[in-house]
Amino acid sequence: MTDDTPPELGRFRLLQRLGEGAQATVWLAHDPLLDREVAVKLLKTQAVDATAPGTVDEWLHEARAVSRLTHPNIVPVFEADTQGGRSYLVFEYVSGGTLSERLRAGPRPSAAEAVTLMLGVLDGLVAAHAAGLVHRDLKPSNVLMDARGRPRVMDFGIAARVSSAANQPSRVVGTPGYISPEAAAGAVPHPQMDVFAAAIVLAEMLSGQRLNYDPDPWRAVQRAQTTDLELPSGLGRDVDDALRAIVQRGLARDPDARWPSATQMRDALAAWLRPVVEPDADAQDAPVLDFLLRRMRHKSDFPALSDAIASIQRLTQSENESLASLSNEILKDVALTQKLLRLINTAAYRHTGGGGISTVSRAVALIGFAGIRNLALSLVLLERMENKGHAQRLREDFLRSLMAASLARELCLNPREAEEAFLGAMLHHLGRTLTEFYFPEEADAVRRLVSPADDGLAASEAAASAQVLGMSYEALGLGVAKQWGLPESLQRSMRRPPGEAPAKHVDEAPERQRWLARASNEMADLILQTPPDQAYAKVKALAQRYSRALGIRPESFEEAADTARQRLTQVTEALELRLPQNSRAQRLLAPLAPAAQDSLTAHELAPTMVMERTQAIAAPQPQPQQQVAELLAAGVQEITDAMVNSFQLNGVLRMILETIYRALGLRRVIFCLRDGRGQTLTGRLGVGQDVERLAPLLRVELTQQPPDLLAAVCIKGADTLIQDARAPNVAARLPAWFKGEMQAQSFLLLPLVLKGAPLGLIYADHAEAGAVQLGEKELSLLRTLRNQAVMAFRQASG
Repeated sequence: MTDDTPPELGRFRLLQRLGEGAQATVWLAHDPLLDREVAVKLLKTQAVDATAPGTVDEWLHEARAVSRLTHPNIVPVFEADTQGGRSYLVFEYVSGGTLSERLRAGPRPSAAEAVTLMLGVLDGLVAAHAAGLVHRDLKPSNVLMDARGRPRVMDFGIAARVSSAANQPSRVVGTPGYISPEAAAGAVPHPQMDVFAAAIVLAEMLSGQRLNYDPDPWRAVQRAQTTDLELPSGLGRDVDDALRAIVQRGLARDPDARWPSATQMRDALAAWLRPVVEPDADAQDAPVLDFLLRRMRHKSDFPALSDAIASIQRLTQSENESLASLSNEILKDVALTQKLLRLINTAAYRHTGGGGISTVSRAVALIGFAGIRNLALSLVLLERMENKGHAQRLREDFLRSLMAASLARELCLNPREAEEAFLGAMLHHLGRTLTEFYFPEEADAVRRLVSPADDGLAASEAAASAQVLGMSYEALGLGVAKQWGLPESLQRSMRRPPGEAPAKHVDEAPERQRWLARASNEMADLILQTPPDQAYAKVKALAQRYSRALGIRPESFEEAADTARQRLTQVTEALELRLPQNSRAQRLLAPLAPAAQDSLTAHELAPTMVMERTQAIAAPQPQPQQQVAELLAAGVQEITDAMVNSFQLNGVLRMILETIYRALGLRRVIFCLRDGRGQTLTGRLGVGQDVERLAPLLRVELTQQPPDLLAAVCIKGADTLIQDARAPNVAARLPAWFKGEMQAQSFLLLPLVLKGAPLGLIYADHAEAGAVQLGEKELSLLRTLRNQAVMAFRQASG
């Protein structure tokens, strides 16, 4: 016991120091009134001022509020008082050590043990949040382990009430390694701050590593604001993708992408720990599927189509069926037989002995069950659409599907999986194809929703099809596939994998088939929807995105496209498919070749991560005016592709920033986003010089009166280019922090407005006055990029 620590505080006798922090010392003490051991947290005298802007009375007020919490996973506060100028808390003494000590002592808990511990912590947080309190300093050293191994959350000393948060001045509160991005920015207390800290604690239990440690606490606080925290690699085998996803969502920098509450994170972890047998996930779609199937059955050809596909699939899956059985099934359909033999006799099948085949039996013997199945199923779909009034669009869809299937077969590295890859890719968009066949009006309605409106915004195809049909295209395709008895492995390939393509090779064959089907269909869609002189660069960009996941050289995508194109040309000739000159399907037959002025080839864009301070960032040189427009246009196109094909909000935003940065030869570009209260725009991410430090400092206060120049621009939604920030009428309206930190002599402001209110701001600057020169074309492209950012937020929230 130190000299300045009294042996007694009121009636409590201090026995032994248990621990010490920056603001307080914790003592084991004896309560003679109730004859029990308690823990006393004694606030240090020098820490009184550290609790600004409040006083000791405010600190005790919050402590008394916490004392009313009663929950088995919270260490209860018995009393809060001041004696002899010394403020202290009295709470239950828990004899076990802290979670921090448990983790240091080892061994690392298993995934199930870590999740079980976190469930207890979250239960405590749920109770606190229900009482209107945010802990704000959750970390392993603030979680005690009792004799039963139960976690007990303690130290609500800096807890804050949500109800009074609006009246609290902004201040940074919390431990640097566990502080949330919004807390690091001085935002008002919110329960999601505790969710973020809980995710860090769980990640550290699973990995045995500190997630955001830095000897310099301020750098840790800065990193929380500017860097996406990721679960480390090399975790135990019991940490599966589902658990990773739960933790990673808790670590999201953007609160909108994080778990909305501790309750929802707890429920997700509980479901992972104790999975229950749920009813069929597609049960909610069953009534809609039944309705659509009834509509299709009213069409004369759907029952025949279903029977033919089911029969062919059943025969090729059966070990007891012979070549003769499959041949006989195909021979039942005269038109199918003729088309199949014409295809087998094209140059594409000469390597198998084709070229003079006159019987189905010989074709089956040479090509094999799987190959004939794929051809037969393809032709069955084609045959059923021949008499449709909208045959041209259906032929386009058929050839697009066949192109995707051929690409998948060419890109498949394992020959034994090639035919399965073919069929999986061909049926990947079965729901879309069926809608084109049987519900052409609904298909047109979906296309209208997917096409950008006047404001540049569009719905995703999944959302649009669900809105029009009552279920998504994918759900419809899977529902029909089940009706037809297609195998589970094939149905799995029809499910589009979400998110970005993995950065490493996908080892498991079923999952690799899903990514192969997705990549092949995106490539076929790209070629069909893009003018030939632009397709080459887009295929190259797509190859870069998928090459690692599929273990394929990027050049192989071009080779596969060329082979698939040749085979598709032979198919159209053999089947005598007449394509009008204005048909988009002609693009599928055109060779891929770089255009003479293809700016995407020379300037492939990719999401740009914020660079470390130690790395020098060379500022780009200003570009000639013509090249500025070309770079901006190329960026607009590639961002459009990213939003359609592999949408990820942060990736799209970074692409927009880099496009502006490179095209205009700027010093830096920073993206600001509105906070939860809608009162401030704060820098979140950027590209260029010193953005890691400067982005969090860029704050546009929307409610101050009178508004400064930046706030006025954002409130009015007026795109603004300042050529000389030194001009008196401009300098007078710039905030002091801007003049001191940014030191920009020219800058560009592109405000984002959603539903009439400021959503964000794209800020770009240059060190020299007059360095940014924009014509009408460049301004139009910049506005398009700004609108793409707004669209990205709408798509993320939809």
